[in-house]
Amino acid sequence: MRVLVIEDEVMLAEAVAEGLREASMAVDLCFDGADALERLAVNRYDVVVLDRDLPGVHGDDVCRAVVAEGGETRVIMLTAAREVPERVHGLALGADDYLTKPFAWAELLARVQALGRRARAAVPPVMRVAGIELNIPLHQVTRGDRHISLSRKEFAVLEVLMRAEGGVVSAESLLEQAWDENIDPFTNAVRVTIMTLRRKLGDPPVVRTIPGIGYRLQA
Repeated sequence: MRVLVIEDEVMLAEAVAEGLREASMAVDLCFDGADALERLAVNRYDVVVLDRDLPGVHGDDVCRAVVAEGGETRVIMLTAAREVPERVHGLALGADDYLTKPFAWAELLARVQALGRRARAAVPPVMRVAGIELNIPLHQVTRGDRHISLSRKEFAVLEVLMRAEGGVVSAESLLEQAWDENIDPFTNAVRVTIMTLRRKLGDPPVVRTIPGIGYRLQA
């Protein structure tokens, strides 16, 4: 899942971004509405975590821009305003969810995960392929009766491959979905992550390389 966090309170923004990364999400971060619009113009995001009271370009205008694009990006608004009319107005702009500050971190994470599932073709929170079980909410992977400890990127790559349901996923697509905008497009990060993922998943091997095209999971 790729997420854009837009929040002008730097410490809060960085804390939210780090928490989402710990849940194996690729997270980009910006602190004002103008920068947010630039990011949204060039990158595809599954979820936007949007502070409503942004300096410069207001959060309402950022939300309108996301909705006008007509894509599958979902928006959760954050605000200090607790009055019902304020929340209703935010939802009327096209936001998919609304959370008031201060909020419980577990609730924000759960809401972002739920919106991420809505941003794509519906998939269950627990996926199973070739005896491998990936539990997204609990961030756990098992194969048979063996628990497999994966890094954040290995977990994210496995999730993308499972979502493809046997289809081939290019290295470029994996970079876009599992890494943030700071990744070097010429990096060998995908190849290295696939190599360690194969080793940890064990035998029989299930991650197949399609030369010159990408990778897929074979049952």
